[in-house]
Amino acid sequence: MTPAELARVRKRLVGFAEAVFEPLARADQRRWGEVYLRGLMLDGKRKSIQPMAERLPDGNEQALQQFVSQSPWDWRPVRQRLATQMTAAVEPDAWIVDDTGFAKFGTASVGVARQYSGTLGKVANCQVGVSIHAATDQASCPIDWRLFLPNSWDADTARRSLTPAGRTRRATTASGACRGSPRARQRSWSPTGRPPAPAAPARTAWHGSGLGEGGHVRRTARPAGPPPPGRRWWCL
Repeated sequence: MTPAELARVRKRLVGFAEAVFEPLARADQRRWGEVYLRGLMLDGKRKSIQPMAERLPDGNEQALQQFVSQSPWDWRPVRQRLATQMTAAVEPDAWIVDDTGFAKFGTASVGVARQYSGTLGKVANCQVGVSIHAATDQASCPIDWRLFLPNSWDADTARRSLTPAGRTRRATTASGACRGSPRARQRSWSPTGRPPAPAAPARTAWHGSGLGEGGHVRRTARPAGPPPPGRRWWCL
């Protein structure tokens, strides 16, 4: 968005941020959460902290960095509020679960390894994120996501200890983690709670050959209870 476009929706964005970040204990955390959202929405090739802070009239690199990576706040109620708000807005016909590869050149990023990336279409040095989206033919929004932790990280205590995300086998940072091989990822996938189900979802859709084969995954992600009259649960 351009600064002019952002200014036109600023009031709505502030209201959205107030609702999503309400569980945060401190006013300064809630304030910088809203500033961070504006930075993400503004036009710009890079969405890291420094260039976002430079684009924002009230940007502060140190404060934004503190909010994102150092300030202690529980991401789980924030994620749940985001899921609730966006599910109500999108009114999804489907839950779409997929993995996304992020190409990397180094070896220090959490979860980076030579592994298959559907995004790249090959085995490459990358991170893999697993996400669940609320989707219709017109809109899609991620409502939960995890960082996949391959065996090369999960089985290496020394390597995990280098990052806050890896100090325990079940990560507790905002990124979360899925563990083990792609087969284990199928068995262990579980969103933060269960995404709030729309009134009458039409199907559950799976993208990616590594995610839709496990029966446990299908049972976990499918909304609880029988489908509404005239509807069916689908697993593609």
